[in-house]
This record gives sequence, C-alpha cells and structure tokens, in this order.
Amino acid sequence: DMQTEISQALRPSPEGEILVKGYRLEITRKDMHTLAGLNWLNDEVINFYMNMIMDRGNIQGNLKVHAFNTFFYTKITQQGPSSVMRWTRKVSLFSMDLVLVPVHLGMHWCMAVLDMRNKCIKYYDSMGGRNDKGINALRDYLQAEHKDKKGSNLDLSGWTSQYPENIPQQMNGSDCGMFACKFAEYASRDASINFDQTHMPYFRRRMVWEILHKKLV
Repeated sequence: DMQTEISQALRPSPEGEILVKGYRLEITRKDMHTLAGLNWLNDEVINFYMNMIMDRGNIQGNLKVHAFNTFFYTKITQQGPSSVMRWTRKVSLFSMDLVLVPVHLGMHWCMAVLDMRNKCIKYYDSMGGRNDKGINALRDYLQAEHKDKKGSNLDLSGWTSQYPENIPQQMNGSDCGMFACKFAEYASRDASINFDQTHMPYFRRRMVWEILHKKLV
C-alpha cells in the first residue's frame, strides 16, 4: 500500500542504494531521505521533481513548461548568461508558456517563474524576501537568450516583475525547498496557491511516492 511504500523508501540505509532512475538522474536512499522529517531537500530531489513538472507539461492541453536545474541560477549570477547559452540548444524557450528557475541562495531556496505568455517574472520566497538582483539577472538572461537563438534584441520594456502577495510563509528553517517545489508545481498548472506550512509533512511524503513512480499525483 502507498504508506508502506513511502515508509520503506524513507528508510535511510543502505544510503547508496538507487531507488529510482530517470531524467539522467539517480535518486538514492540518501537523496530520498532528504524528504524525511525536517531535512533539507537536496539538488537531486528538486531536479527530479522539476523534470516531472516538465513531463506533465508535455501532455496535450497542459501548459508547456521548461524548468532549469538548480545550478542554472548560480551560474547566470556568477558567470553571466553566456555561460549557459548551450543549455537550451534543444529548447525553444520563447515558445514555452512558463519557465521555472529554482533559486538557490546558499542557505535558502526560492522559485522564479517566468511567465512567457504574460511577460512577467514572478518571484516566490517563503520567507518574504525580495531579490531585485536575481530578477535583473533573469532579465539579462532572457535578452541574451533571445539574441543568441533568434538573432534579434528582446524588447524588455513590456516585461514586468512581481513578488506575489500573501503567499504562504514557512514557519521553520528547513522547508524552503519544499515550498519552492510546490510554488513551481502550482504555477505550472495556473493553480491558486492555497497551501501553507501545515501541508508540508503531507507534501514531503507525497513527493516520495511521486518520485518513486515518476509521476505527479
């Protein structure tokens, strides 16, 4: 049954045992265990989840979504947009509905959602922070990407940025990764964000099941 399966997957050892492979990623017990209790989600888990969101976007009728991995934001902020131009060789970014960017700020995870339909960058932080520097880096990236792939300048004057109001806030120091993932998942289907801190233990267990089955519930 579902709960038993989840509990077995959360057993911490042997930590190197591979529980699931997909999207050129491997999730070991050690990775999966980051979903237990109040552990910090690691890159592997977040990247796997982002891939599942993209997968769902490939289904006819759903929003077309591209999600960057957890290393993208650090790269554009530290090395500039030119360092990631080849990451989208096979992706037509400007034909997407949404582009998701996990934002790793050292000790904290946020989520940036680039709404390509409405020309808006939305920044979700479960601790209520602002990140104008990050938003500017994403604007620079969009401009460089457009120039590189389409050979013309992108007019950014029509693009806005938003810090969505009244989004749920975390009440502990360890659920930021989970919040970031759920902000992305809700945004990827235009759902209004109606969860809060109390849902996190449930979301963690549910994510274990989703990863095991490579399928969002």
